[in-house]
Amino acid sequence: MRKSRARSGRPAAKSGIAGAAALMGVAALVVSAVPGQAVAAAGKAPGEVIPGKGTSTPSLVDGIREGVRASGSAADAAREHLADKPGRYHIAAPGRDLRPVQTAASGRDETVRLQQKYGGVDVLGGQYVVRMEKKDGKRVVTGTSGKYFTGLKADTKAEVSEELAVRRAVEATLRELGGTWLGTGAKAARSLTGTAHGLVIVPKGPGVLTHHVTVRGTDPADGRPVLREVYIDAKAGFPVLQYSGIKTFGGEGTARSAATASAKSAAAAAKSPAKPTDGVSPGIAGSGVKYDGTTVELGLFKDTARNEYVMRDYSRMWDSTKNLVSTWDARGKDVSEASGAWPAGIKEFGSSGPNFGKEATESGAVDAHWAAGKVYDYYKKVHGRNSLDGRGMAINSLVGVTRFGGAYVNAFWDGTKMVYGGGDDEYKTLSADLDVVGHEMTHGVVENSANLVYAGQSGALNEALADYFGNSIAVDAAGMSMDDPDAGLLGGDLCRTKKPRQCAFRDLNDGKTTSKNFLGVGFSTDNGGVHMNSTIFSGALWNIRRDVGRTLADRIVYKALTEYMTPLDGFTEGREAVIAAAKSLGVSAKDLNTVTRSFNARGIVPDWELALGVDTDLLSGRLNTAGTGVGAGGGWWAASRSNDDGSEAYSVWAGRADGSGSPKLISPNDGRYHAYPATDGKTVVWVAVGKDGMDVLSRPLAGGPTKKLYSSAGINTVRVEGDVVVLEEQSGFGARHVGYLRPGDKAPTWVDDRREDTETAMPSVGGGRIAYARITSQGDDFRSVTEVLDPRTGKVTRTGENRKPSAIGQTGINGTHVFWLAHEFDAQGKGGSAVRRANLDGTGVTDLNREKGAQALFPLDLTASESAVTVTSLPPETATGNEALPKLYQFAADGSTDPARARVSCNRGEQSSAAAVGGKQVVWLDGTTGYTDLVTRTRPAGSCG
Repeated sequence: MRKSRARSGRPAAKSGIAGAAALMGVAALVVSAVPGQAVAAAGKAPGEVIPGKGTSTPSLVDGIREGVRASGSAADAAREHLADKPGRYHIAAPGRDLRPVQTAASGRDETVRLQQKYGGVDVLGGQYVVRMEKKDGKRVVTGTSGKYFTGLKADTKAEVSEELAVRRAVEATLRELGGTWLGTGAKAARSLTGTAHGLVIVPKGPGVLTHHVTVRGTDPADGRPVLREVYIDAKAGFPVLQYSGIKTFGGEGTARSAATASAKSAAAAAKSPAKPTDGVSPGIAGSGVKYDGTTVELGLFKDTARNEYVMRDYSRMWDSTKNLVSTWDARGKDVSEASGAWPAGIKEFGSSGPNFGKEATESGAVDAHWAAGKVYDYYKKVHGRNSLDGRGMAINSLVGVTRFGGAYVNAFWDGTKMVYGGGDDEYKTLSADLDVVGHEMTHGVVENSANLVYAGQSGALNEALADYFGNSIAVDAAGMSMDDPDAGLLGGDLCRTKKPRQCAFRDLNDGKTTSKNFLGVGFSTDNGGVHMNSTIFSGALWNIRRDVGRTLADRIVYKALTEYMTPLDGFTEGREAVIAAAKSLGVSAKDLNTVTRSFNARGIVPDWELALGVDTDLLSGRLNTAGTGVGAGGGWWAASRSNDDGSEAYSVWAGRADGSGSPKLISPNDGRYHAYPATDGKTVVWVAVGKDGMDVLSRPLAGGPTKKLYSSAGINTVRVEGDVVVLEEQSGFGARHVGYLRPGDKAPTWVDDRREDTETAMPSVGGGRIAYARITSQGDDFRSVTEVLDPRTGKVTRTGENRKPSAIGQTGINGTHVFWLAHEFDAQGKGGSAVRRANLDGTGVTDLNREKGAQALFPLDLTASESAVTVTSLPPETATGNEALPKLYQFAADGSTDPARARVSCNRGEQSSAAAVGGKQVVWLDGTTGYTDLVTRTRPAGSCG
């Protein structure tokens, strides 16, 4: 992956490790309550039955030949087979609970995909596949696979309206975009809209009924399009799952997802050129010169209205749907205009003659058009697949998009089309490498077959398959040996001046394994590691291709994708699918052993997750929560947690930071989500989120009644010290305001009087004072400062007002100093982020992090004690792999520089939501084990070098 990872001039939003065990991939979200079992029905036993995890329905049945009726549809026959084997499948009513979504036929083979419904509501990722053969008037079932959740007991009646669900989804997305920095929130809110798609059951435990909402818009901080899939608990209105799903070539932190199926169809129909009428020829052959200097043939059409030859290829699908392969000129169009939408005013690339010239080469149009045809031909000739959906859909490529008018070094599939960035001084346009085009078009193939959810392990599997086929197509087209040291590179041909390995995004021959390289991260980071972890699996596939041969390997992997895999499959299920596909194709014992050995070598074996280790002290394991934060103080911690399968609404627990004693349940279990806890070692304060709004609640650690302090439609943060409770409120339009409550107050005292031209946020409390960030509008500009308020006297001290950061991040305060994050980037993305400190009287402003350039951190969050300041940060720009994840760095609060900074922990996974206990001790949420664990260290680990 490119070392800069498209940081776009600002740190990513606060991650908050994705919960419900989601770090192992979305598949880990869906552990049902029934123990796994699989019993063969009477009669001929299956050759192989792999039990499902947490469900009575097997994840895979193979090696059978069981007759089923030949008349009628394949879907009816498939459901009849499942109904006839209740002792094996434990599906009581397939005709009612399984809806056919796709039937694919290839020769005599039939593959039926069935979507699980519970009480008439779709189950996220609940898909079961039945494989059959039909020959000589007879039909037999040869195998099944997938996920059917037998332990569901969810209530299917929503108590939260769609309107509220949409608002909560937009607010949740807003927290992801602007929650870490003050200066972008209100703009972001105005740029976001949500669309509800109905009820969906997220299959955690007995199931959680949710509203599925897609949030679209533009991130005002960096211009990237926003398109997130958010699932809001339909009983309490809390976001239980959210991720982005646009399939990028290189990770961007907040990748965007595809539009809904209906929107896809409408956009394609409205924007693609009309099909030719009868009598129109299928086009002509022209030519162009690729970036590498090779002259290639292009499928063109003579557009008489434009009097030009245009990149519109009718020939490939002329005998089926007459759909087109078209390449569009999107130069000068911002990337935000091209995701899930069609930029206004663009045209297909054109030329006065059939031989395209230099402009078409340098724009990447020649490469994009030629490569799209090559990828289409590969899937058609090798696998018999007619276009990306297998049914002859149109193929559209948009070339040359920018971001804020500057460089966009990435490419993506948005569900309807491929979009390629125009590149920069070192990177050619992204269409100039066949493996990039093959990668993005394969995302379309995956989406229209297994439809692997683009988050966590299933998302990494999605990326792995796109990488595998993109690389395979490019390597074969180049006539490259699989033993070539550069054969496994993705994006290596994009370099303008450097060698391929220096700018390649990934290497399938990188040798990564689960035990050494798997990274536990939340969905806010690379969608749960979809790019970071992908080469573990794609590397195994690449090894198979090298060792058993290209053609056989491609057939095995394609068969596994299209006939075995289902949306929530992770690495283990992917392994099972590939091995089963190899067996189905009748490979030799030697080749089957090679397939198995390739997965073993990459550590993809059953229960591989158990091998992940840590160097921290565990306070509470597997919280199964997301985006709820952690509180600490006075030797205590406070955190939200769910139950073992993540299906229950969150409760607040508290415990001693030294690990002694048993944690205490603080909040009531009343169906609401109890989140964002804070404690000073005497009192715990938190927010209860329900269908009627949000309540700020408090309870003494020593015991006593829970008190409601304040109610609001939106609370982001609470803090507590003694008898003062500080909160940050956020309106539906993104405006943020800090207030505080003292004993007996019925409403907060607002530090900014909730003025329309002012926002305050990022509060902290310590030493009897409150610190927060303030931004005040001044026409089209704004003024940003950090303020310290003494609630006893009302006195406000401003710090750093002679410095003008682009945005201010989290504050911290102790008895002698105030700390904050300052983000200073200009329109060209030049600048940096500082961990800043000042005396309480506003004097002595200085930066604790003195590293610049490649060694500079990208801080996201901050927490302070009397002796230490701990920062959650992206590491230096040069870091890759494990070191590319958010980590904790600690500075001395007094500014001493020996050492200037230290890593708090050398854990491999993502670290977030740090809270200072006292001294150098910190508690935080850690993803190294693949789950949301609350951990601690009493002193920094050092350099971790």
